[in-house]
Amino acid sequence: SGHWGEYFDPPLEHNGKMVRDRGYVADLFTDRAVAFIARNRARPFFCYVPFNTPHSPWTVPERDWQRFKEKAIAQTATDPGLEEISHTRCALAMMENQDANVGRVLRTLDELGLRENTIVLYFSDNGPNSWRWNDGMKGRKGSVDEGGIRSPLFISWPGRIKPGTVVRDIAGAIDLLPTLTALAGVSRVGSKPLDGADLSPRLLGTAGSWPERRIFSHQNGQVSVRTPRYRLDSRGALFDMVADPGQTKDVAGAQPAVADELNRAVAAWRQEVFGPVAAQMAEAKAKGKGKGKGGGFVVPDDRPFPVGYAEFPWTPLPARDGEAHGGVRRSASAPNCSYFVNWKTTDDRITWDIEVATAGTYDVVIDYTCPVPAAGSTIELSFQGSKLTGKVAPGWDPPLYTNQDTLPRPAGESQMKEFRPLALGTVRLEKGRGQLALRALQVPGGYVMDVRRVNLTLRK
Repeated sequence: SGHWGEYFDPPLEHNGKMVRDRGYVADLFTDRAVAFIARNRARPFFCYVPFNTPHSPWTVPERDWQRFKEKAIAQTATDPGLEEISHTRCALAMMENQDANVGRVLRTLDELGLRENTIVLYFSDNGPNSWRWNDGMKGRKGSVDEGGIRSPLFISWPGRIKPGTVVRDIAGAIDLLPTLTALAGVSRVGSKPLDGADLSPRLLGTAGSWPERRIFSHQNGQVSVRTPRYRLDSRGALFDMVADPGQTKDVAGAQPAVADELNRAVAAWRQEVFGPVAAQMAEAKAKGKGKGKGGGFVVPDDRPFPVGYAEFPWTPLPARDGEAHGGVRRSASAPNCSYFVNWKTTDDRITWDIEVATAGTYDVVIDYTCPVPAAGSTIELSFQGSKLTGKVAPGWDPPLYTNQDTLPRPAGESQMKEFRPLALGTVRLEKGRGQLALRALQVPGGYVMDVRRVNLTLRK
């Protein structure tokens, strides 16, 4: 989970190694994408460019910010009183930058003569992460209303898809795999059934009748379901999305059969997806702990973090996925791009719930900082019966990066700094599930260290 905390000169993973590149994060992603396309021009390729903007922290190149810092905003949030205009301006500046980078990718395809036979998709992951214009739709990122989950999807394939084609049927990201494999004429790997539908007949203009479908959305226990005409929200309210796309009038009373059918569909979906957990949730609802028919239950998720696949031997375990014990806490309230601080005593611990896929010898490297006078603590890493000890040295205490942000960073997000690798040694990890734990055996200087991540690398 989580966004990145550094947008200029960021540390990024490249082919199983952390590297720090120079430039703005979206520009760097595009640099690598166009280079990849050029290297693979003579054969089929799949290129995924996951821009992390627009998103806080509100950090954007000055040239883009200057175009929007004083710009009047004509299209505002449905409730303008909730909108922070400076955030909207920065989001628009980020989109200006992203638009230029998408243009770079398309120009590369043109220059290499690949455009006619390359399928290009452009889409986003969810609604806006702050209150801003959302075409009158209800909700924003984090909700399962239309405004939280509806996103644009543009598809270009000049050689096959007719320009101006509009698919009005409801669709979702679950449809991308069956659609792209069909368009590309490749076989799907795996035999498990897919929830998604192949949209290629709609895109190519060869479809006849189209079956009615339901698309379910889930977030933090909230579930909604969309049909071509209706949406049942997470509280059991029913909306006619054709007549009322802003979800302003509950029609469950006027359409009780539809509401009942979709409530039963949500219950069946919960059971299918969550299994035994669904029974616990239903029991809690019966005791009055629920928030309505559609949801309100945070689904327990006890899945461990996998470690040690032979195909990808390096596994980073970032602070965001760990648990702090004792006096240890996160650098900010949001786990996203955070690190552990305030580690001072032998009673403090940091743990990760992991499952080792491959038994073997692992190199252990901790990305850390430590006040220079406090260096020298003895620490222990343990998993099941295996233990590894080492010293926190030398001290390394860099300043926080406070000169990156265009707008003040939200209080819940961490200010970052330069972490250094501490090579702790090697440890034998057996296959199976358990807690990977870090603790201090001796703290002579009154402080152990700050921890950004633990890196485990399976030796071949």
